[in-house]
Amino acid sequence: MTELVDTALERIHSSANLADLEAVRVDVLGRKGVLAQLSKDMGKLTSEERVQRGKFINAAKQSLEGAYDALKAKFESEALAARLDAEWLDLTVPAPGPKRGALHPVTLIQWEIEDLFRSMGFSVLDGPEVETEHHNFDALNIPPDHPARDMQDTFWLEGHHLLRTHTSPVQVRGMEKLGPPLKMIAPGRVFRNESVDASHEHTFYQLEGMMIDKDVSVGNLIYFMKTLLTAIFHREVTVRLRPGFFPFVEPGFELDIRCLICGGPGCPVCKQSGWVELLPCGLVNPHVLRSSGIDPKEWNGFAFGLGLTRLVMMRYAIDDIRWLQSGDLRFLGQFA
Repeated sequence: MTELVDTALERIHSSANLADLEAVRVDVLGRKGVLAQLSKDMGKLTSEERVQRGKFINAAKQSLEGAYDALKAKFESEALAARLDAEWLDLTVPAPGPKRGALHPVTLIQWEIEDLFRSMGFSVLDGPEVETEHHNFDALNIPPDHPARDMQDTFWLEGHHLLRTHTSPVQVRGMEKLGPPLKMIAPGRVFRNESVDASHEHTFYQLEGMMIDKDVSVGNLIYFMKTLLTAIFHREVTVRLRPGFFPFVEPGFELDIRCLICGGPGCPVCKQSGWVELLPCGLVNPHVLRSSGIDPKEWNGFAFGLGLTRLVMMRYAIDDIRWLQSGDLRFLGQFA
C-alpha cells in the first residue's frame, strides 16, 4: 500500500496541467478511486487490521490531498498570471470617447436638395403624415370614384383619415395658407400598402415641388428639373420625358433617368428596363388651383414629384431599397 501512495504522489508531481492533475485526483481520491476501494474492503478485516488500514488511509489521503492542493494552486496562479498578462488594460490611456455618428443618406440628399431650391427662391414646407382624405385625394382632383385611387394602395385610418400616400397634400396646404405667387418644395415620409422587394417599400420618402405664378410654362418646368438633376448627380445624366397621366397636372409627364446602377442593361432596381421612373411632373390642373381658392384664369404653375428614396439609391449605387429602412449600423456607417 505504501507503493500505491508513492505512485500516486509521483503522478501528481508529474502532472503537466490542471487536466492531468484532475485525472489523478479522480483515479486516487475520487469516489471510485483507489482509496475508496481500500475503504470498502475493511469489512473483511479483523478489528486490529481495520484500525491499521484506517490510519493508513487517513494518512495517505492527507498526504495526497496536500500535494494535489499545492500543485493545483500553482497551476491556477500561473493561469491567472498568463491571463492578466494577455488581457491587461492601461487605465492611464485616455478613453476614445463616443463613436462618430452619421446622417442617414436620405437626410443627406434631402438637405442638399433643400439648399439648392432655397438658393432659387423656394420655401421648404412640411405637413402631417396622418392626412385627411380631402387633402390627400379630393383637393388633388382625385374624387372617390376616380380610377387614380386604385393606383395607390392606401393605409386607411378612422374618420376619413389615412397615412399620406404622397407629399402632394403639403402643396395643397401651401396654396390654401400662402396663396400665389408661390414657390415651394415639400420633402417627407410617405406610406403605401405595397409588397416589399428590391425596389419597393411600404415606407419611403418623396419630395414634391410647385411653382404658382403668372405665365408659367413647360419651359420653366424643364429648366428647374435639369438644374435639380445636374446638381444632385454632379454630372450630366440621360433622361427621357414621356406623356403621363396624373389627375393634379395637365399636361402630365414622366421624367425617367437612365439607371445609374447598371447603366442601361437592366437590374432589379430598374426592373431590367434600364430606366428608373424618377420625376412625374406637369402643369398644375386648373381644378387643383380652384380647389385651393386660386383663380386659374389669373394664375398657373407647374408641379413635380421626386422619388427621394430612389434618387438616393441612384446617387450612392444602392441596389436594394430595403437597406435604407434596415437600421443596419454597418450600412449607415459608410455615410459618416
